[in-house]
Amino acid sequence: MRWNRSHESRNVDDLRGAPEPSGHSGAGLAMLLPLAGRFGWKGILVVLLLVAASRFIECPGAEHPTRRVATEPPAQTSAAEEELVRFVGFVFDDAQASLARQVERAGGDYREARMVLYRRGVSSGCGTASSAVGPFYCPVDGKVYIDLSFYRELRGRFGAPGDFAQAYVIAHELGHHAQNLAGAIESRSNRQSVVVELQADCLAGTWAHDAQRRGLLEVGDIDEALRAAAAVGDDTIQRRTTGDIRPETWTHGSAEQRAEAFRRGFRGGDLAACGM
Repeated sequence: MRWNRSHESRNVDDLRGAPEPSGHSGAGLAMLLPLAGRFGWKGILVVLLLVAASRFIECPGAEHPTRRVATEPPAQTSAAEEELVRFVGFVFDDAQASLARQVERAGGDYREARMVLYRRGVSSGCGTASSAVGPFYCPVDGKVYIDLSFYRELRGRFGAPGDFAQAYVIAHELGHHAQNLAGAIESRSNRQSVVVELQADCLAGTWAHDAQRRGLLEVGDIDEALRAAAAVGDDTIQRRTTGDIRPETWTHGSAEQRAEAFRRGFRGGDLAACGM
């Protein structure tokens, strides 16, 4: 992918040097319910009880305010990591500007999201989360959260290398932000969750369409995104972890569904192609 290596985003909160949050170490309700759904109603019940307890302890009877923290690089970093920070900042800003144009052309109002970089654990408007949950979007505070170590997992464990594979992840989470603005992000069942996730994949594809139109894509970029989408399909993950594929427990869609959703957005290039 072609990108401006001197770009510094003003929409990134760099909390990589902040201490890991104390208290409950699980993810917030909005992040863990899809994961718990893979274990049936008992898993969902356990998460509901844990999140309710953690929120009561952290802030009884009050809302979760957005906490502004001074951002600066951590003490231990590297030139490669700092370049990755600039890259994800560029992708975040570019994808957000693209989605904002689409929303405004469709007659909607776009409010900017922010991206939070962290290590190991973080506090969000949706509760506290460890890096084990992977990148996520919190609809309560309108922020995308990512521990950059996830990209090592994506490349090594999931077999999806490449800078545009990394870009796809960010664009997918920003797709959730566009859904949130449209009031379409809530899901109450596994089947509805799959619909929401596939639509976010489609919205990531619309940004890829726009990026290609502006000459930012290189040969092989779309293939990288498609491999990443397939690598995080529910069937792919279940096959790797348990060997037992159970479609009734899926929350994000199969490898084929996720790749096809991205293709649909890439071909269509606008919100209408994704049903928005």
